[in-house]
Amino acid sequence: MITDLLGSGAIETLFPNGISRYAIGGLLVGLGTVVIYLGTGITAGASTFLESTLSYVSDRSRFAQYRASRDWRVVFTLSIIAGAGVYAIIYQGDPWALAGSAWITEVAPWRLFLGGILVGIGTRIGKGCTSGHGICGVGSVSRTSLVGVATFLVVAIITANIVAAFGVTP
Repeated sequence: MITDLLGSGAIETLFPNGISRYAIGGLLVGLGTVVIYLGTGITAGASTFLESTLSYVSDRSRFAQYRASRDWRVVFTLSIIAGAGVYAIIYQGDPWALAGSAWITEVAPWRLFLGGILVGIGTRIGKGCTSGHGICGVGSVSRTSLVGVATFLVVAIITANIVAAFGVTP
């Protein structure tokens, strides 16, 4: 059915390394989301990691609200990082070898830093991250998340096209 919609050869063009790794990743993300929700009653999302981690060292009321859920949030975030490592080992070879490009980027460090700051600001303004809105919010048909994800996509597409038009490289 998908090949009928996209035309023959389109799948190979869009996914030159095959579609299985994306399908498996999607299934694992969905399974993890369900497990977190069934185990805690809270929808998963990574944007509260910093505040929940700060609740270990701060008595401020802003961070106190995360005390009950901070342990699983730390495990959740560390699991995201570990998952990237497992992916690198399975699909990209030895992640510690500099010859492999698993942990290397050509993006300038100042751009990575600035991008991280802008993402942090965006998650605060958007009241959540793309994983929380995109996976859990859309899955639960939240109007806020549907609008948020549409906004993320439109802004990302426009930004990518503007950056490409100016010929900006890493």
